[in-house]
Amino acid sequence: MSKMNLKKAPLAAAVSLALGSGALPAAVLAQQATGDAIEEVVVTGIRQSLKRSMDLKRNSDGIVDAISAEDIGDFPDSNLAESLQRVTGVSIDRQRGEGARVTVRGFGPSFNLVTLNGRQMPTSAIDSGNITGRSFDFANLASENIAAVEIHKSGQANVPSGGIGSTINIRTTRPLDAPGLVATIGGSLVADQSTEEGDDWTPQLSGLFSATFADDTIGIAISGSYQERHNGLDQAAIGAWHTYDAGDPILANDAMQVNAPSGDDIFSLPQNIAYRFHEYEQTRLNGQVTLQWQPSDRIQATLDHTLADFDIQREWHDYSAWYSHGVEESVWRDGPIATPISYTQLHYFPNDPDPQKRGGLADVAMGGGLDASANKLTSTGLNLLWDFSDNLKFELDFHDSSAESEPDSPWGHAANISTASFTRDRTIGHFGAGRIPILQLQLDRPLSPDDMQVTGSVFDWAIAKMDIQQTELSGSYEFDTGFVKSIDFGVEITDLDYRSASSSVGRHDGWGGVPATLGNIADLAIPASIGDAFDEFPGSDDPRLHRDYYRFDIEALIARATPLLGGGDDPCSVRLCPTQDFSTDRRTSEESLSVYAQAKLEWDLMWWPAELRAGLRYEQTDVTSAALAADYTRIDWGSANELALIEGGSDFFTYEGDYSAVLPNLDLKVDFSDNLVGRLSLSKTLTRPNFSDIQGGQTIDSLVRVHGGTGQRGDPGLKPFDSENIDVSVEYYYSDDSYVSAGYFHKSVDNFIGTSVIRETTFNLPHPANGPLYAAAVAALGPNADPGSIRQWILDNRPNADGVDTVNGIVSGVEGDGFAVFELTVPVNIREATIDGWEVALQHNFGESGFGVIANATVVDGDVGYNNNSLEDQFVLNGLSDSANLVAFYDKNGLGVRLAYNWRDEFLAGIGQPNSPSNPTHVDSYQQWDLNVSYNFLESYHVSLDVINITNEARYLYGRNKHQTLFAEQTGPRYVLSFRYKL
Repeated sequence: MSKMNLKKAPLAAAVSLALGSGALPAAVLAQQATGDAIEEVVVTGIRQSLKRSMDLKRNSDGIVDAISAEDIGDFPDSNLAESLQRVTGVSIDRQRGEGARVTVRGFGPSFNLVTLNGRQMPTSAIDSGNITGRSFDFANLASENIAAVEIHKSGQANVPSGGIGSTINIRTTRPLDAPGLVATIGGSLVADQSTEEGDDWTPQLSGLFSATFADDTIGIAISGSYQERHNGLDQAAIGAWHTYDAGDPILANDAMQVNAPSGDDIFSLPQNIAYRFHEYEQTRLNGQVTLQWQPSDRIQATLDHTLADFDIQREWHDYSAWYSHGVEESVWRDGPIATPISYTQLHYFPNDPDPQKRGGLADVAMGGGLDASANKLTSTGLNLLWDFSDNLKFELDFHDSSAESEPDSPWGHAANISTASFTRDRTIGHFGAGRIPILQLQLDRPLSPDDMQVTGSVFDWAIAKMDIQQTELSGSYEFDTGFVKSIDFGVEITDLDYRSASSSVGRHDGWGGVPATLGNIADLAIPASIGDAFDEFPGSDDPRLHRDYYRFDIEALIARATPLLGGGDDPCSVRLCPTQDFSTDRRTSEESLSVYAQAKLEWDLMWWPAELRAGLRYEQTDVTSAALAADYTRIDWGSANELALIEGGSDFFTYEGDYSAVLPNLDLKVDFSDNLVGRLSLSKTLTRPNFSDIQGGQTIDSLVRVHGGTGQRGDPGLKPFDSENIDVSVEYYYSDDSYVSAGYFHKSVDNFIGTSVIRETTFNLPHPANGPLYAAAVAALGPNADPGSIRQWILDNRPNADGVDTVNGIVSGVEGDGFAVFELTVPVNIREATIDGWEVALQHNFGESGFGVIANATVVDGDVGYNNNSLEDQFVLNGLSDSANLVAFYDKNGLGVRLAYNWRDEFLAGIGQPNSPSNPTHVDSYQQWDLNVSYNFLESYHVSLDVINITNEARYLYGRNKHQTLFAEQTGPRYVLSFRYKL
């Protein structure tokens, strides 16, 4: 039986080379056959992988970048996101000092579709209690198990839709692409300098086995990796900045304010100052099994299963003080966005005639938490290839994939229990030239563990799960003659089900403290100090920084607090544990049908060889979304202008929507010479709305006014974001493994989502101010009567009418009253934006010296910037930023050295701070140096040392200007010592 002669795509060929590097090159086989003494130079290692990636870029029809297995393995990167950041136009967001999500050409994670072997991947990550929806978290994937990655930056009819920024396709190992036996096993020791309590060294193991049998007609590939990592994260934080117009009475304009804001200035006040110290323990388990069978020359079957488990446990402690914006004295910077240089609040004036100033001593808060989450991704796929004839081929592909996240701790996914010493009479915050806010406290007596009291707590529980079933039947026909070379066509059916649910009922709101007379916790207090946790930031050595505080064993503190609060031995009886009685439960189903066709043409454009790929994709999507929401039975009028909604339990409220899209693409490639390639790509792409915008159900505000109520709901009928794209590029390949390229891109995006207000009689609730009793009162009192007088007239003059309760002073809506009208805030497609930019790249190898360099940069601009001087609602695009990479390497005689520099300019991460919905969160520019040194010896052995974040760079997030610190985060460098054996 002979092996079928299937044509390999360029990327499949790259994977084949990656896995089959143990096979002899064809030139060497020819030499052995003829006996001729031909000198053959075989390029391996970094240079070989870069050449393969370059060839893929050169041979592609659209705008594509790629990295192959050696690229990922050789980069000093702990996961796939950190490998992707080396690609032109790709930036990453970091969490806990590690890459998590990608931004491509200024479009954030939710605007980039991630596929595995061409199949759409589900997402479910929960980040700090926020369910991220469509944003794929690359922390789930270790880089060791990946064969190659391609980044499609222009639209393509036969690629699943969903990525305006890009479609990122991850390729895994297929044994029949690399016949024979390939086996590797490796291990690493990781030393993360950010941890103070974790192990000094943690292990990583990885392995790959690929083999073919029965004359290379049966193949199996098994790969797996296991990683443990202990790391820490130190944060100096301000929970939010509250911004006001100058002259707002919240800031007294008196002698206690130096250089107070005035005129057209706006000013911001800090909510609190906190220092938080996190310790993480995370494990990542990845594995894949692939089986292939080729029973004849024309048929090939592939069955694969992928597993990715990512578990993370967190313990944290903090030390903080909150401002209540009462009696204050401040020194201010000049506007137009005034931020204090120092901001002081006075708490205790026992003899002051003003009751507000008499107050009481405030708290010095010291809290912590212990929580964990488990994230699991599984994907099972079946692929059948059938060469019906020499010209006509069919392919059937099916996969069933799921991703889920849930708490992995009895304390939920976000836990917080707080203690406090009520000894603070003056709080001083210093916001000087350094980026660390300095908290200076004046206490009425020295800090003592005997003053510590248990205060409030929060225990949240959240889950998320996405299931995708996708079936695609495709085909291609290759023509023997004529300028039409081939036609691709197919139909794809995708069923997506997404659920997110959460609860935050586990709250003990005793923030005023449990009196010490009920019990003492002094013996649980552990003295601690801020020390040099922020030594990478200017100002961290300020002598005014108050450094002493207490930590607590969280579980011991919960056990002690439970009986103090009257809970006996059961912490749940006093809300010191989470609940799984979900208060929020959203369920969305998307069913999509896609049909596409795409033709490839070749001809001479004047005297230049040209290729044209033209395609069209049509999609129809039906959306059904349900959400758990309160159901109401009536409206009670119990005070002057406030009416209460009376709940009758809760239920799922379901809404439906649908939309269709036509997505054309056209890619022109012209070979102006053997070395010079020009491209023009025109396409239309889409990204589906976030799940929070298309949620069913509705949330009604509990208080209703005489003239109606307010609320919010989603809209499953929202249209997807759609982008009309133009890409123009020129690439010059001046040697076998060197090139320079430049490209311009333009994206015009419609259907960005804003908000609008509609009026509806939702729930059909009779309103007591819309009936005959209200009309009679108005007739008696006159049209200018106030609501309180009208309600009282009804109680006094109609005591026996239906709905009138004179004992409790309530007038209820009854049958015959008009229905209450609610003003509902709903998402709508009302925005558009234009993004454009430039990409330049250089890859140069210095001949046989072994030295080389890779450099690229992306400059992005758009009309969606945030105006820091405005208090109005604004429409923006998160993640828009410039970026650059520089990699210098040496690869010769088994020795490899790679020094990588990555830079990303400042960008807007989002709008909305706690209790400050219009304020921005900016991320400052960030740069990082990474180093990889490796050596291959005795043909089969490989050792390497990675140093990640060599210079211990820190991360800084701020508000309307860089004086408004939100987070100053410091991690540390990471060292990875690795060994690998290849059979």
